[in-house]
Amino acid sequence: MASIDPGATAPPPVAPDATVVEVTDDTFVQAVVEESHRRPVVVDFWAEWCAPCRMIGPVLERLAAERQGAFLLAKLDVDANPQAAQAFRIQSIPAVKAFRDGKLVDEFIGAIPETAIRQFVDLVLPSESDRLVEQAEALEQAGRAEEAERTYRRAFELDPRSVGAALGLGRSAIARGDLEEARRLLQPLRPDPEAERILAAVEVSGWASDDRPGDADGPLARAERAAADGRFQEALEVFLAAVRNGSEDDRGRAREAMVKLFAVLGDADPLTQEYRRKLASALF
Repeated sequence: MASIDPGATAPPPVAPDATVVEVTDDTFVQAVVEESHRRPVVVDFWAEWCAPCRMIGPVLERLAAERQGAFLLAKLDVDANPQAAQAFRIQSIPAVKAFRDGKLVDEFIGAIPETAIRQFVDLVLPSESDRLVEQAEALEQAGRAEEAERTYRRAFELDPRSVGAALGLGRSAIARGDLEEARRLLQPLRPDPEAERILAAVEVSGWASDDRPGDADGPLARAERAAADGRFQEALEVFLAAVRNGSEDDRGRAREAMVKLFAVLGDADPLTQEYRRKLASALF
C-alpha cells in the first residue's frame, strides 16, 4: 500500500468538538490516523461528479451531528487528493472507511440505505463494554486493582468476546496468584501479542517452583528461578552460555527459555534487542 506523506508542516489539530472536517493528502495522518486514537474516524471518499456520493454524504453528516462528536466524519475529495485515494486503493466511490486506534476497522462501498449506514456507525462507535474496559484500564493504572477487576468483569459479562476485558481479567488473575484462571481466560485469545506476553509471564512465574523436572540445583534451574524473580539479565546470560556451550538438551531448553523471556519483556525492551542478537549469533 502506498504511504501518505504527512507533509513538512504540521497541520492544525482537529478541534475536540468537531463533527465534520475536510481532509487532504497533507492532513490525513493527523486528522484521521492520529485522531482515531482519541475517537473513531469515519472517512467519506467522494468526488463532485459522483451522484451516489451526494446521497450518502448528507446522511453521514447528519449522523455525525446527531452523535455530537462521538465520531469524526472526515470528507476526502479523491480527485483533489490522489495520494490518499491510491494509498487505500479507492477504485469505486462512494467508499467509506472507519478507523479506530490508528487502524482500519470497517468499510463499505456504494450507496447503501440509511438504516445500514446507522448500523455501520453503531458498530464503529465504542460499546458499553468498550467504555467499561477504558475505565478499568484507568483504574488499573492508578493502582486500584480490585475496582479495576470488578469493572473488567462487568465489561466481560456484557461482551464475552471483548479482548480488552479478557486481557484485564487475565492480568487481575495473575495479580491474585490464580494462574489457572489467567490461562483459561487468555489461551483463547492467542495469537494476540498481549495475551502471548501475559501467558509467557505466567509460565516464567512458574519457574520459581523447586519441583520442576531436571536438576533443581543446576545452572539452568537457578537461571529460571532468577527470571521468575525478575532478574532477567542474570538469567539471560546463563541461558546464552548454555546455548553456546551446553549439551543438546540444555541448548534447546535455554533457547526456549530465552524466547519466553523475550515475549515477557517485549520487542522494544533493550534486553530483548541485545540478547536476541546474541542468540541469533550463537545459533547461526
